[in-house]
Amino acid sequence: MKKKIVGYSIVSGFTGIALFAALMYGCQSSDSQNGPAGAVSYIPQPVNCEKIKCCVAEKKDIAVGSEQPCALVAPALACKPKLKATDSSAVTPTERLPASRSGVKPSSAPIPEIIRKKLAFRVSCDSMPGMVQHNTEDYQYTPDNDFMSVSHSPLSTFSIDVDTASYANTRRFLLKQNSLPPADAVRIEELINYFTYDYPEPQSDMPLRPTIELSKCPWNKNHDLLLIGLQAKKIKETKLPPSNFVFLIDTSGSMTRRMPLVKKSMEMLAMRMRPQDHIAIVTYAGSAGLVLPSTSGEKRSLIADKINHLRSGGSTAGGAGIKLAYKVAKENFITNGNNRVVLITDGDFNVGVSSQGALVRMIEEKRKDNIFLTVLGVGRGNYKDSKMEMLADKGNGNYFYIDSIREAKKALVNEMAGNMFTVAKDVKIQIEFNPKYVKGYRLIGYVNRKLNDRDFKDDTKDAGEIGAGHQVTALYELVPAGSKEDLNAPAPLEFQKTVVNSDKLLNFKLRWKPPKADKSIEWVGYASPEHIKKTSDNFRHAAAVAEFGMLLRNSKYKGTSDWKQVMGMAQSAKGSDINGYRAEFIKMAETAELLKPVKTSKEVTSVD
Repeated sequence: MKKKIVGYSIVSGFTGIALFAALMYGCQSSDSQNGPAGAVSYIPQPVNCEKIKCCVAEKKDIAVGSEQPCALVAPALACKPKLKATDSSAVTPTERLPASRSGVKPSSAPIPEIIRKKLAFRVSCDSMPGMVQHNTEDYQYTPDNDFMSVSHSPLSTFSIDVDTASYANTRRFLLKQNSLPPADAVRIEELINYFTYDYPEPQSDMPLRPTIELSKCPWNKNHDLLLIGLQAKKIKETKLPPSNFVFLIDTSGSMTRRMPLVKKSMEMLAMRMRPQDHIAIVTYAGSAGLVLPSTSGEKRSLIADKINHLRSGGSTAGGAGIKLAYKVAKENFITNGNNRVVLITDGDFNVGVSSQGALVRMIEEKRKDNIFLTVLGVGRGNYKDSKMEMLADKGNGNYFYIDSIREAKKALVNEMAGNMFTVAKDVKIQIEFNPKYVKGYRLIGYVNRKLNDRDFKDDTKDAGEIGAGHQVTALYELVPAGSKEDLNAPAPLEFQKTVVNSDKLLNFKLRWKPPKADKSIEWVGYASPEHIKKTSDNFRHAAAVAEFGMLLRNSKYKGTSDWKQVMGMAQSAKGSDINGYRAEFIKMAETAELLKPVKTSKEVTSVD
């Protein structure tokens, strides 16, 4: 029977040097399962040799050694790895070359040192020439909210959302990849809430204070735009409660390229810890393990050493890691403290509990222990945004995307108090519009945060959390009363024609729970229908960001939205911009305008 051999070459500073044929593989025909006794295949990990694939955890499909798609190389071959070489000690100089499959007697000479090091070096698929990058990023479908008729649906109820992952991820597409993001990657409320606004602080013992502004809608002159802002009370860092942090780190093979950023991000947060704070580290790949038991923040050198020694490799048992992290957090629970799991991952769970339904049920069960969750997303190509957003939403948590060390500093240092210390949980907002002034309304964004009206007073219904000093901003596009616009509302109701003679534009209800409480507190206010004569920087910047998001999503409600208008409003609302975030937003809008699709000749009307 004729045997086949697949050759292999290592690309490095010695590009072009070919190692011996069959050095990496002892390959045999598909009807034979075992090679000659003593045969050794030197295979850098991660490799699924049986499928002749490289970095299967990253969903690559390339034959190692051929740099060609597997289907074109040896579809009938099946390799059998005998040794997993993961570091320079895995292959010793006295080990022999693999037995030949062509009848030639194998050499008895030791493997040269330089070749031994090359064989033992961990291969990264992304560094191989000819490697095709497969994009498996996943985003949940998020349609635009439609206009609702006040005569039929006067109440609008939703949960707050302080996540900002969508903005940083959108920035990654525009400024790093020079491409427009997928429409479903753009969640407008997360774009708006990425920025800080100049809202008045709460008074007395109330943890939250609302702000309301009303003016004309920039992208539809026949509509109004309503801004609702919430400011959470600020707490000095010296007065923050002690923390019990459990870092849950994805160290699977798909995280290899992200590990330097992950480690630096962890170090930045760890170095801010006080002696009364504690940190534990749990990692998960093919299985989960405890790398660092709960340790006082004063032992910074020990914590840093454990962080620096993290390594990646293997599949992704996310469910097992989550269970262990919550177990460690519960065992070290600090009464009246800040107990939180910090998950850092690309979300590509593929071993154990990995289905969305199973993860949701597990997270909902764990949150009953008053342990909060922060999700830090990293990576691209296999990024699972929908899964991480779901985990944060269901786990009394928040969700951020870390695309740079600068973003890590923003989330974990500059805004640590807001992101890591909850002052109010299950925060809900309910607006009742007055049909005397409003015919219809549309909540911009918050698509997966909308609640049934009856859920507002139901304390068993989960809602969003807000941290110390944090802010939340929501926008409504309003159709004024008297408008002839068709809102596709049902036929008029016969017995619902009573009109209350009130000069209020709306009633505003706010409901929340203290961090450790099970019963909610409710606050009620109202707003007048008067338009502000001069809009604030808060209003103009939020409107610019919303318009930016609608253009990226190509929303059917974008009206007269235009990139120039976005940049003009953003420029006028730039303010002091100490950290340069608003200037960066203008750069993103400029880039998006340049990347917008150009109409083809078939789409352009010709003029004879």
